[in-house]
Amino acid sequence: MAPGCLIFLVCIFCCMISSIGGVFLEPDQNVTLPVGWKYVERVSPKDQILLTFALKQQNIDKLKEKLEQLSNRASSQYGKYLSLDQLSRMIQPSKKTLQAVWAWLGNLGVQDCSTVQTLDFLNCFMSSSTAEKLLTGSKFNRYTNGHQTLIRSLAKYRVPDELAEHIDFVGGMHRFPSQKTVISKAWKVVQHKKANFHLGVTPAVVRKRYNLTASDVGSHENNSQAVAQFLEQYFHQLDLVEFMHLFGRGFGHHTEVDHIIGRQGGIKAGLEASLDVEYIMSTGANISTWVFSNTGRHQSQEPFLDWITLLSNMSSIPWVHTISYGDDEDSLSVAYLRRINNEFMKAGVRGLSLLFASGDDGAGCREVRKGKNTFRPSFPASSPYVTTVGGTSFKNPFQITLEVTDSISGGGFSNVFKMPDYQAAAVKSYLRKTKSLPPDTYYNAGGRAYPDVAALSDNYWVVTNLIPIPWVSGTSASTPVFGGILALINDNRFQRGLPALGFVNPLIYKIQENGTSGAFFDVTTGCQYGCLDEKTQGKGFCASPSWDPVTGWGTPNYPELLKVLLEVRDDHP
Repeated sequence: MAPGCLIFLVCIFCCMISSIGGVFLEPDQNVTLPVGWKYVERVSPKDQILLTFALKQQNIDKLKEKLEQLSNRASSQYGKYLSLDQLSRMIQPSKKTLQAVWAWLGNLGVQDCSTVQTLDFLNCFMSSSTAEKLLTGSKFNRYTNGHQTLIRSLAKYRVPDELAEHIDFVGGMHRFPSQKTVISKAWKVVQHKKANFHLGVTPAVVRKRYNLTASDVGSHENNSQAVAQFLEQYFHQLDLVEFMHLFGRGFGHHTEVDHIIGRQGGIKAGLEASLDVEYIMSTGANISTWVFSNTGRHQSQEPFLDWITLLSNMSSIPWVHTISYGDDEDSLSVAYLRRINNEFMKAGVRGLSLLFASGDDGAGCREVRKGKNTFRPSFPASSPYVTTVGGTSFKNPFQITLEVTDSISGGGFSNVFKMPDYQAAAVKSYLRKTKSLPPDTYYNAGGRAYPDVAALSDNYWVVTNLIPIPWVSGTSASTPVFGGILALINDNRFQRGLPALGFVNPLIYKIQENGTSGAFFDVTTGCQYGCLDEKTQGKGFCASPSWDPVTGWGTPNYPELLKVLLEVRDDHP
């Protein structure tokens, strides 16, 4: 071969290495187009894109240790929460990281960026052509589901080798808003059920079942609670007024949300948004309530990530947050999951209680290959640093009776996060004592198990667009109910000079493992849905005495739960 040809080939090879260089930050992220979405067009090179850069944080081990101390009632640090400034000093990225990322962006002329107080997120506007140069391999297109249009790249991206140690992931690239609904029966049943009128679950039913009296309402001026919504769901204040007029006459309450963060639009109210607001405000009655309405300010933004970054930029924020949102754990990159987990820890050290719905797919099901299935956990329900709420139904639907499992109640074991110490004894006891477990190939017995608790999730009344609607079901009903109860307990704690509950899971598991608190109504009957195959025959996990992965510890007995959560020191061995 002639020397000139050899040099030419070497040059081509070097160019190929350069062109395929860099590091995939999210190699395992699902980049298939979700069902219901379709391609619209390639974005023009000048179209503006908003990307979120999750910068590497410092001292994550210290953050975890601090959260364990703050949520351990036996610790001298219990309840001594950090301010946003203190948190920022602990975890903000190193100067090396900040300089490297800013220099990288600046080299391509990216300057229209904003950060958060903790400095660990950067939101940057840039042209699509710049974004594709910055993130090698990306290719931005528009997609629509008929009522919403988004800009996403279905091609995985890379960053330069020297930047990989400084960035966890880039938001606004791949993830579409979860289209999972945690309302399972409302419209279908309304359309088909014309006879057998069901009285249904109202605030009076919830309050009676969980032993809330007319005097169990909030009164402390510094107490607050919130719901967050992401799927272009909006509530209307007039619906709340009508709901309280119909169903809130037996207890003091507010008829107006105090703060709305984000865009509150839409001609019609959303059923799920109405449900969240109406039941957190009728259970956590008379408590200042906020609504975070995160629909995405830009076509390339991720609404859930937008809410996460807001938490890192607000020094004054509600103490209890309930969120009816989830996605398949396996559809998200491990880098994303772990970083969001860090964000939940950040919330915990500030004294915030985050409650997530466990989902309405039972144990879930995923086909690994033909003829082989596994259960499919949901995230954020599977995070060790949130309180996950499952669902129940009345055993006799016409009476306020004992509860059984709601078969849709999400629950199971994470495939990413290991089982936290606070729940190990309870979960291992369940696995050891339960005789009819699903095949062990269907779940990760060493993973974080959920849910932690439960509440009624079946046959609710909701007012939306001024119309009372019955038979609304899903763990998006149980989650604001349980959140409202925690907000009431915070109210009582504040009146006694005690701190907010914060990350409450370690305390709940501690008091329940003693077996004598009476703080929860144990749910011991019923199973959840699973895979429709020969091995499981449609069945997931089943309820049992004590903790189980369908209803957790059970549903709240408010007076007893209040009693044990007002104790100043830990008397439970």
